[in-house]
Amino acid sequence: MVLPSDEALTAVTLWVAASHIQPGLQHAPRLAVVGPTKGCGKSRLLDVLYETVHQPMMTVNTSPAVVFRVIGKNPPTLLVDEADTIFGPKAGDKEDLRGLLNAGHQRNRPAWRISGPEHKPTAFPTFAMAALAGIGDLPDTIMDRAIVIRMQKRKPGERITPFRSRYSVPELHALRDRLADWLVPLRGTVAGAVPKMPVEDRAADTWEPLVIVADLAGGHWPARARAACLAMTRNEVVQDEQTTLKTRLLRDIRRIFDQESGKEALRSQDLLAVLIQDAEAPWAEYGTKGINAYHLANLLRDFGISPANYRFENGRQAKAYARNQFVDAWARYCPDPAPSVPTAGVPARPTRGRPPAPPSGMLPTGPPGGPAGPRPTR
Repeated sequence: MVLPSDEALTAVTLWVAASHIQPGLQHAPRLAVVGPTKGCGKSRLLDVLYETVHQPMMTVNTSPAVVFRVIGKNPPTLLVDEADTIFGPKAGDKEDLRGLLNAGHQRNRPAWRISGPEHKPTAFPTFAMAALAGIGDLPDTIMDRAIVIRMQKRKPGERITPFRSRYSVPELHALRDRLADWLVPLRGTVAGAVPKMPVEDRAADTWEPLVIVADLAGGHWPARARAACLAMTRNEVVQDEQTTLKTRLLRDIRRIFDQESGKEALRSQDLLAVLIQDAEAPWAEYGTKGINAYHLANLLRDFGISPANYRFENGRQAKAYARNQFVDAWARYCPDPAPSVPTAGVPARPTRGRPPAPPSGMLPTGPPGGPAGPRPTR
């Protein structure tokens, strides 16, 4: 398949490797493989993951009860194709599986169910790495816990090597076994690893397992992993800002206030008029006849912003929004882009403890089958 970027290739590679140490991890990052239409290579990527990750388990038609019972101290790596059907409006019977995928990102988040002939409350572990492929974005609760791979269709002229089970699967299995031989003995070591992360909060939780693997590999991998982390998390921030209506509204109102420099308040009707005039914004088509004062107040309510009577210089009063009402929301939800964090000089090892040196035979950068095998392409 054609991956969207070199950073995505790095992320997928490290995610596969991290699956082999997941019993020693505190967080189990999701891999959200999404695309706008069919034919973008999402299922093919799951095919490759199935042959390389630790103990794969496809869950296309698997019942939640089965998944609950197979997750234990050494959990499988869940691979969910057509994940959009799990989260769609007609997927009410898969609520348990949705809850498992949300809870399983962090260790010690069991699901309680009544089980057995005595109907006793039973805690089922949920912690397991999972890759989910589907059309369109998955719910925010999943995307926020995932490394997002945004697939696209191949362009005319982009060539790939065909996936053929008779030679592809044995080579992928050989690579999987080499990863396991290297990483499984290090599960105890990674449990205490605290790598230096270029991001914070949930993004750091999600990317930490990949950075741990990169630090164990050494060489160019620590800097490469952190660069991919920064680039891909920033891309998702931009993507979220562009698709989240309320955040878009905050950004547009900030632009209007900047254009009306010196004004501390704008009448609601003036603000609405400028919003509707923007041909590239969704406001002229919002609702049935475009955004109105009620819509505007409703969209801003969650930010603690509401219109109030304001006396203007001409002495007239009108419902208006004051600039100072937006300052806090602008800083929290659509801040100015932060400066890039340099990746040079990043320590190549976790900050706590000293893990064993990588195996003497470093993992190959060429095709696992050698020159005789098919040439890898992106």
